[in-house]
Amino acid sequence: MELKDKVALITGPAKGMGADVSLALAREGADLVLVGRDTAAIEPVAAQVRALGRRAIVARCDVTNEAEVTAAVKAGEKEFGRIDILVNIAGGTGPVEKKGWETTGAEFDEIVELNMKGCFLTMQAVLPGMMARRYGKICNVGGTFGLRAAPGRMAYSASKWGLRGITKTFAFEAGPFNINVNCVAPGMVEGPRFTGKVLPAKAAKAGVSVEEARRQYEENYALRRITTGEDVANAVVFLVSEKSRQLTGVDLPVDGGWASL
Repeated sequence: MELKDKVALITGPAKGMGADVSLALAREGADLVLVGRDTAAIEPVAAQVRALGRRAIVARCDVTNEAEVTAAVKAGEKEFGRIDILVNIAGGTGPVEKKGWETTGAEFDEIVELNMKGCFLTMQAVLPGMMARRYGKICNVGGTFGLRAAPGRMAYSASKWGLRGITKTFAFEAGPFNINVNCVAPGMVEGPRFTGKVLPAKAAKAGVSVEEARRQYEENYALRRITTGEDVANAVVFLVSEKSRQLTGVDLPVDGGWASL
C-alpha cells in the first residue's frame, strides 16, 4: 500500500475519473476528504471508500469560493489531524467546438476561474500545514490541450496552460519544504463529460455520427484508444507516492501518445 495512513483531499470526486482516483488512493491505504458542490453525488464514493476499510468524510465546497475552500480544508484537518495529499480534479470543459472569436467573455471567465482559481485556492489552503510538517504531495489534473493548442477549445486550453504556470511556480516555492507539486495531463477521458458533451458537439460541428467522432479522436492517438479514468488514477497514485519523490513541476501526459509525440 503506497499511501498507507496518508490523508488525501480530493476535489471533484463524484464521478468519472474523480471517482476512479478516489478509489485508487483508498486502495493504496489513504483516508480521504472528498470535496465538491454536490455532496449527494459524492456520498456513494465515500461509501465505497469505507467499504475498502478506509475513512472518508464529505465536505461541501465550491472550489472558486475562498471561504468554502478554507472551511473544507479545516474540516479535513479537524477530522484527520492533517492533509498530506491534495488532488485537484474539479474542473470544467468550457465552450466546445467554438472558435476563439466566437467565445464570449463570460464563457472565458467561467472556465478560467474554475480551472485555475479553484486549484490556486485549494493549494493555498493546504500548503501552510504541509510546510509546517515539511511534507506534502500535490497533483493537479490539467489536460493535453494545456500542452498543445487545439481548435475550438481556446478558453479551456488557456485555463490549462495557466494551470501549468501555477503548478510550476508552486513547485519552485514549496520545494524547499519537501513538497512535490505536479500535474497530470489526460487526453480525452471516457466518462460523462466526454460522451455527453464533447463527442456530441464534435459530431454536430463536423456533420458526422457520434461513433465517427469517437473514431476521429482515437485516430489522433498513437495507441488508438481513449484514456480511461483508471489510467489517470494510476498516474496520480504514482505522483503522490514516494516513488516519485524526486519529481516536481512535471507535466505527465496520459493520452495514449498525442501531446508528447
